[in-house]
Amino acid sequence: MTEMVVASASDGSLVDRYAAERDHFEAELLRHGALLFRGFGIDSQEKLTAAVQAIGGELLDYVDGNSPRKKLGSGVYTSTEYPSEFFISLHNELSYSNRWPARVFFCCVTAPQDGGETPLADSRRILERLPADVREAFVTRKVKYIRNLHGGMGFGPSWQATFETDSRSDVEEFCRATGTDARWNDDGSLTVTQIQPATRTHPKTGEEVWFNQADQFHPSTHPKAIYDSIIALYGGREELMPQTATFGDGTPIDVAMLDAVRETVRQETSVFQWQRGDLLMVDNMLVCHGRRPFTGPRKILVSMTG
Repeated sequence: MTEMVVASASDGSLVDRYAAERDHFEAELLRHGALLFRGFGIDSQEKLTAAVQAIGGELLDYVDGNSPRKKLGSGVYTSTEYPSEFFISLHNELSYSNRWPARVFFCCVTAPQDGGETPLADSRRILERLPADVREAFVTRKVKYIRNLHGGMGFGPSWQATFETDSRSDVEEFCRATGTDARWNDDGSLTVTQIQPATRTHPKTGEEVWFNQADQFHPSTHPKAIYDSIIALYGGREELMPQTATFGDGTPIDVAMLDAVRETVRQETSVFQWQRGDLLMVDNMLVCHGRRPFTGPRKILVSMTG
């Protein structure tokens, strides 16, 4: 399980404290993969922006993202807008792409009444503890991600929301730059395909980490009733669904293997209770994150940096 390190406020602002102890915090982030800053009052879009710019640098836009969010300002988004009764599986942000954020920051504006934790798991430990046959299959065969993005009306996200533009040429340019296969369809939808490794090497620690979203992209990530409904809706043709994943050669991934990944992640998961003003900094390659179901209002803002 990820060991949560909490830095509490004493004297001065978070920005001042981080500047004074940057080497310490940077080392702790690489060691643990996530740091929680509590008591510094990071509870608004403006405060999040200031803190993230001071700690992590330039804020990134969520271009090519696959989860529904509201953009509140440059580089600031709501956390995934998914019904509160559902669990969001743990993942490393944009691990299906050739471009992903180095760090993900979350701040708590409104703590949930019950539940709503952001579970974390160490990607190094996940890779280490996976069954050997599952690990070998993914490492040798890679992962193919398929997304069918509608043009304005349909199930799942649109290509306009995904790429934060209404310009087809901008989308095409982005896909060329990132090595993404893109195909426009007659109905105005866009099919994008990306083949990526299942693991990556962290640029600073040199450690190999589990870094993919195969289990989340595959429709079996949904509760069984929803999974069965989706399969029926598309006549069993997963390649037509809003998103799915296969092995890199296009062959299906055995659901039992995906379940083994999910169980390993579950065993490595740790949680904490959100408090208003909390700021969570996650190394996006070392630690994956998700969201637990909740009741009552919950408002968590998200920013990412390179």
